[in-house]
Amino acid sequence: MGFEASQDAFAQALLDTGAGVPDGVTSARGEPDALRFAVYRNNVFVGLTKALEKRFPVTARLVGEEFFAGMARAYADAHKPRSPLLFLYGDGFADFIAAFPPAGGVPYLADVARVEAAWTRAYHAADADAMTAAGLATIAPEALGRTRLARHPSAELVMSAHPAGSIWAAHQGDHVEPVRHWCAEAVLVVRPGMDVSVHVVPARDAAFAGALLAGETLADAAQRAIEADSDSGFDFGAALVGLVSLGAFSATHNGATDNGEIK
Repeated sequence: MGFEASQDAFAQALLDTGAGVPDGVTSARGEPDALRFAVYRNNVFVGLTKALEKRFPVTARLVGEEFFAGMARAYADAHKPRSPLLFLYGDGFADFIAAFPPAGGVPYLADVARVEAAWTRAYHAADADAMTAAGLATIAPEALGRTRLARHPSAELVMSAHPAGSIWAAHQGDHVEPVRHWCAEAVLVVRPGMDVSVHVVPARDAAFAGALLAGETLADAAQRAIEADSDSGFDFGAALVGLVSLGAFSATHNGATDNGEIK
């Protein structure tokens, strides 16, 4: 094809299934060729669909290849790539699934996709040393309540009304194990070292973990956990050490500041 159109016009036509052949795009005969352009456009959408399938393998496995391909194509029709890095494509896919009527019969599907999207972001997140129990011990007891811990660059918490983390874990091998406890889960995705880890946070610690990762003080986060369920058996020390051991927070470099904030 000859190509005299601007890059923006070409890209817009290529990603808009309702658009015609852009001006300046011609065949060897010097004429627009809608069929050839349609083939080229279809190849682009196939590439976007494959990118989503690679990023969301468990989501695809849950609904089957045909259903996933149709859902991914619908997403690609409405959401164009914002980056040339295709591994970033699909950050909004989970929200799309949640509002996609044909997926309504699989209510946990969107949250499983959220776990998978978080996994990819964690994999490509900036490297950073994780806080250790020894680093936690350097915080002065009198400053502990007003301390804020810095979230590790890779850490994300997915709050689900379904066992999204357990469903994801069950599909990591060829044989799928049934999920034994069907309940809400808080899923921590983090890469404190070389490998991404997916952890189901104890239910009693979910509100505490969410508040800390959102930047609240240790005291406020503990209060949220108690308010969420006063009978849950929340243990401040065990919850804090547990999250630190999973690598949820960046290491302490300068100790606690005057206001107790960890940087």
